[in-house]
Amino acid sequence: MAFVWKRLLGTLPSLAGIVVITFLLSHALPGDPAAYFAGPAANDESIAQIRAKLGLDKPLIEQFFRYLGDLAQGNLGTSLTTGQPVLHDLLVRLPASLELSVCALVFALAFAIPMGVLAATKPDSWVDHLCRGSITVGSAFPTFFVGLLLVYVFYFLLDLAPQPVGRLNEILNSPPPTVTGAYLVDSLLAGDGATFRAAAGQLVLPSIALGLFALAPIARITRAAMLGALGSDFVRTARAGGLAPRTVIFTYAFRNALLPLVNVMGMVFSFLLGSNVLIEQVFGWQGIGAYAVSAVLASDYAAVQGFVLMMALLYILLNLSIDIASTLIDPRVRFEG
Repeated sequence: MAFVWKRLLGTLPSLAGIVVITFLLSHALPGDPAAYFAGPAANDESIAQIRAKLGLDKPLIEQFFRYLGDLAQGNLGTSLTTGQPVLHDLLVRLPASLELSVCALVFALAFAIPMGVLAATKPDSWVDHLCRGSITVGSAFPTFFVGLLLVYVFYFLLDLAPQPVGRLNEILNSPPPTVTGAYLVDSLLAGDGATFRAAAGQLVLPSIALGLFALAPIARITRAAMLGALGSDFVRTARAGGLAPRTVIFTYAFRNALLPLVNVMGMVFSFLLGSNVLIEQVFGWQGIGAYAVSAVLASDYAAVQGFVLMMALLYILLNLSIDIASTLIDPRVRFEG
């Protein structure tokens, strides 16, 4: 546990820097939140009154210390666009983004790992070139373009996918009782098979569009790690001992290739959370990405700061989990330094 505490303490300077930079960048956004909140018919006097009410007429340093004081009490402020506490907005929307990112990562792992292993077992063959070429082409397009293309083909032309209206078509299905916030999990806990199938159907296209983005790094790391493991002495010894090729590949080589794969998975999951911003806009997904876009467009300082701070905390917890997983996979890995 010592290295866990060391890692947590080591994140404090990063968090302090994130708080300062986020505050300064959010106040550098174009637009006047007081004017947005007052509405198009407001005059200068009413805008000035709202600016004073929000504390935006105070010096920047005073606003910053007031922000720190609220932050110390767990208060991220109130969103101008929704009128709700920012923390409440983020906690309501976060499960939607996490559910989408996890499904996209599962899709990417289901295809990238077998392709990486297959390419490594037949290096420089047509199988290797086909796997690498397919992965490169699949991940070469922007996620929002892939999302729009999938909607056009599978919903508009073929009518195979549900309407892209977010997590659930609430005209046909009611959301399950909230336990975790993830519709798949909550519908299973409620024993509601119809809602589970509807929620899973809504997840297919955005998960594929987002998962294609993650295919290339996972497949390439898998291939490189497997090539290194297959060329090592212990694998040659295992082959000389007469072990079956399947045993050599999956029991000896793949197990030793897991460490770099787990490390890159953490980085990829972070990228997926960030890429949600575009995919959620395309599919009408009610996650924190769409919330952040609305906040930026409205110069909603509190919402932008809360979003960035929450993402930073998620990245820190994710990296800590990866470090712990690395020590479990390979006991030689230690992080005392």
